[in-house]
Amino acid sequence: MTDYVPPRVWEPKPALGRFAAINRPEAGPTHEAALPVGEHPLQLYSLGTPNGQKVTIFLEELLAAGHGGAEYDAWFIDIMEGQQFGSGFVEINPNSKIPALVDRSGAEPRRVFESGAILLYLAEKFGAFMGADRTETLNWLFWQMGSAPFLGGGFGHFFAYAPVKIEYAIDRFAMEAKRQLSVLDRRLAESEFVAGADYSIADMALWPWYGSVVMNRVYEGAAEFLSVHEYRHVQRWAEAIDARPAVRRGRVVNAVRGEPQLRERHSAANFEPLGL
Repeated sequence: MTDYVPPRVWEPKPALGRFAAINRPEAGPTHEAALPVGEHPLQLYSLGTPNGQKVTIFLEELLAAGHGGAEYDAWFIDIMEGQQFGSGFVEINPNSKIPALVDRSGAEPRRVFESGAILLYLAEKFGAFMGADRTETLNWLFWQMGSAPFLGGGFGHFFAYAPVKIEYAIDRFAMEAKRQLSVLDRRLAESEFVAGADYSIADMALWPWYGSVVMNRVYEGAAEFLSVHEYRHVQRWAEAIDARPAVRRGRVVNAVRGEPQLRERHSAANFEPLGL
């Protein structure tokens, strides 16, 4: 590794690595593309990444709990093809990131973007899964929103996706990933779920990120590298949530890896061929 001296003014260079084709230094649409609209009030435009899984898991949990108004269409957004930069998608999320939701149940369609905002919006709309202590639920929901980028965009990127292995970057973010797992482990040593005795949107936000790591489903080799066996309370929590039928359904919607996969979801019948 050689020392890098930043120039006085940064200039874009040809992007490298797995996500080179979709990285750009400016916002806004690159092309005109209308979004499809299905028959349900809730229209989700997403991809089965951890951030996308948060929302589909929550929608399936709402339906399992009897909230029929939570029926939804989930449309696949192929970020590797740049569909998030289409004019229709940018209109509902100017940040061009999945997931994005449109609620058409009112007089006017209502856009909701950012996964944490979507979880909170739906929890308040249906009066469900906020836990007994709303403040504690929000503590952990926003902890996830602030912490997970260091796990994914930091550790995950440099460990699994960067075109070169940079020791400093991997060490820096591995230390932070383990610190976060330690925070969760200490909390889950004293509580069944992260916000207390009740399963809540905080668990649904955290599980696709931290559960996937400790269950060895993302960043090949990361579970061993991070010695995830040390976090036995996180393991217990991750396995318990993984066993929930709604979670098993939600995590396969718009999925891009693993088996099974459900590219789009428009009704509960879509799960039947998958045995879910």
